[in-house]
Amino acid sequence: MSRIGKKLIKLEKGCTAQQDETTIIVNGPKGEIKFEINHNFLIETKDGFASVTIKEGADQKANLNALHGLYGSLLKNALTGVNVGFTKKLLLVGVGYKAQAQPKKLVLSLGFSHPVEFAVPEGLTIACPDQTTIEISGIRKDQVGQFSAEIRSIRPPEPYKGKGVMYQGEKIRRKVGKAGKK
Repeated sequence: MSRIGKKLIKLEKGCTAQQDETTIIVNGPKGEIKFEINHNFLIETKDGFASVTIKEGADQKANLNALHGLYGSLLKNALTGVNVGFTKKLLLVGVGYKAQAQPKKLVLSLGFSHPVEFAVPEGLTIACPDQTTIEISGIRKDQVGQFSAEIRSIRPPEPYKGKGVMYQGEKIRRKVGKAGKK
C-alpha cells in the first residue's frame, strides 16, 4: 500500500480542492491549477485536510498503489503552489556570463558568439537581481523545474573550472587538470 497517498494534506486558509469527474481543480490566493486524475481515485476534503483515496470496487489490475502516491504528491504540490509558490535560483559562473530579464523573454550571454534567448512560458515569472543570478518562480512545480533545466542545459557546469549555469546550492565535483611535466 502507498504510504505517501495515505497522508493527509493540510488545506491552508483560502485554498480549496475539488474533483470534477477525472479533473482536480485546486484554487488558492496565487491562482488555480487543474490536472487529470485516474477514474479509480477520489479526492476527499474534510476538517481542513485533503486526501486521495481509491474508490470502492476499483479495478485492481491497474497499479493503483503507485498512482495513489503519485496523485498524493501532485495534490500536495498543487496546494503548495497556489498558496506559497515555487522558486528556483540559477547562478551563472564564468567570465562574461550574464543574464538579462525582459518582459516576455530571458537573454543570456554564455560565451557563445550570439546571445541565447528564451521565451518565458505563461505562468512563470523571471527576475534577475544581478547579472549572474536568475530567479524563476511560479505556481506549478513541474513548470518551474522544467524551465530551469532547459536554461541549465544550454551550458551545464563543467568539472575542471566549474564554469556554466548551475542551481543555487549545487555541488560540482571538480577534476584535476593535466598533470604537467615531471
